[in-house]
Amino acid sequence: MKSRVRAIRRAALCAGVLVSALLSSCGGGEQSSNFHASRVIAFGDEFSVINNDQSKYTINALVSGTTTLDCETNPIWIQALAALYAISFPQCPSTTGLLPNGLIYATNGATVADLATQIDAQLANDGFRDGDLVTVLVGANDVVAQFAQYSTLGEDQLLANLDAAAVELANQVNRLADLGAKVLISTIPNMGLTPFAGDRSVGSTDGNPPLLSRLSTRFNDTLLVHLTNDGHKIGLIQLDEYLRAIDTATRNGQGGIANSTLPACAVALPNCTTNTLVADAVGVTWLWADDRHLAPIGQAGLASLAATRAQNNPF
Repeated sequence: MKSRVRAIRRAALCAGVLVSALLSSCGGGEQSSNFHASRVIAFGDEFSVINNDQSKYTINALVSGTTTLDCETNPIWIQALAALYAISFPQCPSTTGLLPNGLIYATNGATVADLATQIDAQLANDGFRDGDLVTVLVGANDVVAQFAQYSTLGEDQLLANLDAAAVELANQVNRLADLGAKVLISTIPNMGLTPFAGDRSVGSTDGNPPLLSRLSTRFNDTLLVHLTNDGHKIGLIQLDEYLRAIDTATRNGQGGIANSTLPACAVALPNCTTNTLVADAVGVTWLWADDRHLAPIGQAGLASLAATRAQNNPF
């Protein structure tokens, strides 16, 4: 399995993925179709959620001089991706004329087990059609849930449980492709490289980073093996590799991110705003909003990966 996973990762990384200024690109081919999304439909967990009060699970921007949320600033990745096609989401009405053709089925706290229900909800609505671009990002909560059981379950059982979840995720993504959607599926972050794993900036081992990394890697690798390897229907976003490169660069004093090991927010998400950061945090240069969710610069990097994958895949 490992050799196949490595081959998939190399192919994905060199098929037109933009890795931003912090990660050098390995090139890519030209798009062989003129796919233009008419709808963007988001499935998964809180990485892709805009709440009805316009709050998001990142550092929320404020209207200048007020405490009113400005949901169009500090966009999450699905917002930035949808904007490429002049699409917005009703939860954050556009002030610049974008069409509200985005649908969000992602929910806070969702795990892989929730994905089928989210997809079924869209099938019960009006299904999928030509021009639908679907995003899927889910699984980090599965890793956290398995990690919490480490005191009672052995690592082999935790890995087996995550294998099952990753296979189910791949099955649902393949199902979406079979239903006619064009799908962008993202790997999950390596949870061993998040603030949830402990304060790595001072050498802390709180949270057992090695175990979290093994669990995350196993989930991602199993997912890659079971996805239908057809770029005409499914595009892969390698968020884990991207964040690893950023973390390495930042810890070596390179790149434009000031901190990749600590959370910027002083309050729980989604209540964090630019007014509620820890004393030293600068919201535009810290990678993490809280112990496991991306700050705006991380969301922007994910959006860049997604946009380049959508534009380079032969959808």
